[in-house]
Amino acid sequence: MLYEIRTYTPAANRAQQLKERFRDHTLAFFNRHGIEVVGCWEPVERPEELVYMVCFESESAREVAWSSFASDPDWRRVKQESEVDGPLLESQSAVVLTATDFSPVLR
Repeated sequence: MLYEIRTYTPAANRAQQLKERFRDHTLAFFNRHGIEVVGCWEPVERPEELVYMVCFESESAREVAWSSFASDPDWRRVKQESEVDGPLLESQSAVVLTATDFSPVLR
């Protein structure tokens, strides 16, 4: 399994809209494209940010899922409509992880 932790830093004054789009639309698109969400969090010291973890069976499954998601015309429409007043994201980062042989199994 591969795990990926992504951190989204919203554009100024856009945190609420970013989280609403993620909750109301993005999660359904992830499901459609085989992107399994492990969890979503807000950092205690930076609650405007959104941090989430997803998992994939392999690197090739990860590549296919992200490519499929990014090119989905329905997702592109939702993204465009939600950014009519400007982008929701200032920046994003991702870290891809594999479990050690001594890591507890995630449920």
